[in-house]
Amino acid sequence: MRIEKLKATFDIDTKWVHFPLHPDTPADGREMAKFYAERGRDPEAMYQRMKQLMDQEGLPYGRRTHTYNSRLAQELGAWADTQDGGEKLHDALYRAYFVDARNIGDVAVLLDIVKAVGLDVEAARAALTERRFEQTVDADWAKSRTYGVTGVPTFVAGGQGVVGAQPYEVLEQLLDAVGVPRRAPPR
Repeated sequence: MRIEKLKATFDIDTKWVHFPLHPDTPADGREMAKFYAERGRDPEAMYQRMKQLMDQEGLPYGRRTHTYNSRLAQELGAWADTQDGGEKLHDALYRAYFVDARNIGDVAVLLDIVKAVGLDVEAARAALTERRFEQTVDADWAKSRTYGVTGVPTFVAGGQGVVGAQPYEVLEQLLDAVGVPRRAPPR
């Protein structure tokens, strides 16, 4: 993946900043066909486009029938960032949503994902129930608006950013342009 290659090439730390992608989606989701039809887009063409982009990145991508509200998943992701080994939750959430077509707005589904990656289910349940990371995600949403984020993924470094699934070379140019030091090549 591009991010791992960037981390190997540049002296960078990455941080997830959450973005309100369709925050009005109901808890039980929305049909993809209807979602695209409302926007005048062909569902099959959109699927093929996304599948091609994911294939180019070496990422698995399934066929979803619904889109789901990601707010609670974002709060869970913010919680996971405070846990040892929590970084593996982000990949598991990606797989659950984009490959397995699971409802990542459903607490039971989220807790099942937490269990599958070996994190503390009861601590995750408490974080979700008490909405402990609601303000963290609200702050991320505000930050994403400040950055002018209009879609995902968006990559930001040194106050500059690029939107969308950009080729590796574009991300490399961004990091070079803002003066991020390169790592010494391995011997």
